[in-house]
Amino acid sequence: MDNQQVLDLFVGRGMVDTALAQDILSEIESSGKEVGEILADYQVISSSDDIWPIIAQELGTQLIDLANFEPPEALLGLVPAGMARLHGALPVSYDSDGISVCLTDPLNPQILEDLHFAIGQEVKLMVAPDYLVEQKINDLYGGQEKAMEDILSQLDGGLNFEGSEGSMEEEANSAPIMRYVDLVLFQAIREKASDIHFEPFENEFKIRYRVDGSLYEMAPPPKHLALPIISRVKVMSNMNIAERRVPQDGRIVKQIGEQHIDMRVSSLPTQYGESVVLRVLDRNSVNLNLTALGLPPHVHEYVIDTMNMPNGIFIVTGPTGAGKTTTLYAALREINKIETKILTAEDPVEYDVDGIIQIPTNEAIGLSFARVLRAFLRQDPDKILVGEMRDFETSQIAIQASLTGHLVLSTLHTNDASGAITRLVDMGSEPFLVAASLEGILAQRLLRTICSECKSPYEPSQAILSQLDVSPHELGDKSFYTGKGCQKCAQSGYKGRAGLFELLNVTDPLRELIIERAPSVVIKQKAIELGMTTLREDGLRSIYEGKTTIEEVLKYT
Repeated sequence: MDNQQVLDLFVGRGMVDTALAQDILSEIESSGKEVGEILADYQVISSSDDIWPIIAQELGTQLIDLANFEPPEALLGLVPAGMARLHGALPVSYDSDGISVCLTDPLNPQILEDLHFAIGQEVKLMVAPDYLVEQKINDLYGGQEKAMEDILSQLDGGLNFEGSEGSMEEEANSAPIMRYVDLVLFQAIREKASDIHFEPFENEFKIRYRVDGSLYEMAPPPKHLALPIISRVKVMSNMNIAERRVPQDGRIVKQIGEQHIDMRVSSLPTQYGESVVLRVLDRNSVNLNLTALGLPPHVHEYVIDTMNMPNGIFIVTGPTGAGKTTTLYAALREINKIETKILTAEDPVEYDVDGIIQIPTNEAIGLSFARVLRAFLRQDPDKILVGEMRDFETSQIAIQASLTGHLVLSTLHTNDASGAITRLVDMGSEPFLVAASLEGILAQRLLRTICSECKSPYEPSQAILSQLDVSPHELGDKSFYTGKGCQKCAQSGYKGRAGLFELLNVTDPLRELIIERAPSVVIKQKAIELGMTTLREDGLRSIYEGKTTIEEVLKYT
């Protein structure tokens, strides 16, 4: 439903004043919560479901209970599946006067007119909570996969978009396109996707989503729908839909099911149209603690000890999507207590955590990591998290902060732990300052784990074993496992992910090498001599424990 319409209704009944209505609208945009939820937060109504009797009363119709509603097949036949999904319309009764329906958007009178025209009968409105109407439509007409087919059949069966500049926004806001994009987002998020890709090619339009680090393709929509679908995503993320020549960035905050999802949107002009990628940030998903991350015991112990240090720098390194921020937040949760002041600067803020002051950086207005970090030092913090050390200025302030009694946590994009040291020096930081402030570096990767349902032992070939570079003596009689592929893991053989870790504890022998500007290879070799477990060795541990496959370890280490 249109939030403004709902609030106008409450303003008209004298339950909300205009100023409060504006505050509520702003909160809906920033939080992604439903209008009923926020009205309940402001104690205008007792619970979010209390908006439905008021809407029914306003529309002069009946509120019905769908909890145990089971319509006869004949009634469902009067409103075909595609039409029911397209209009969010659930038929609930039929008599000589016509069909009664509940709508997901009862405040839109156009839907009743469209249904009346489409089925050639009088259509009357009844009211029920929108989420129950949606749920019943899915239950009675088939699940999400069927929903996608139904909407595609509606889109392909006569809705043809020309893509002229004047009609672009109208096409993007048409009911079929809105429903289709919502379904794509719902299905991808239900599968726990981290990214959703909309990709135009010469003869096709692909939609793919990334789960556990691997891409999966959805049933592709017809090519001629590429422009309206991408325009819809751009409208949702407040981008300029008329501008298709330059990259743009946007944001979508949306409630999908019971989850509040924050999506960062990036568009890129390509040869055949714009490619759009959504990065999904489920801010409520951090119920993680260090134990849940599966850190090896010595790493777990080290991280907890480091979190309780009064000062120093602790860096987590690895490629994009390796779980660096998740590890740092799990570590911060260990020390998120009343006596500790914690500040974070991120681009963007990935997780909401009570008790931690979180600041999103914004390069467009000059709010860089360096500027935020400088301001942090005047806020009396104990621990500081900087999303990433991107440049000399940020790393320099981080070093100064650590030397003046603050614990600084940050991330870097390097291949291994020792590479982070040379990266800091290459940025321009003085080696003696790096040596004095750096406490430890944790390199990590995320590997797919074998599906528990179809896990089975197998004999790897000699060729693949030789790539591991392990002697026959080390292999001994160890067992190896793989996933055969089943319904639970979408035939991939993998379900979920686990971390590989390489911890470099910066001790005095290593500090001497840093001051001497030793290459990362020399620092790594010395760290191994002092007992560091490399990523490859930790990968072998995961293979021998039956958590992952040889192929996954070879791919990431």
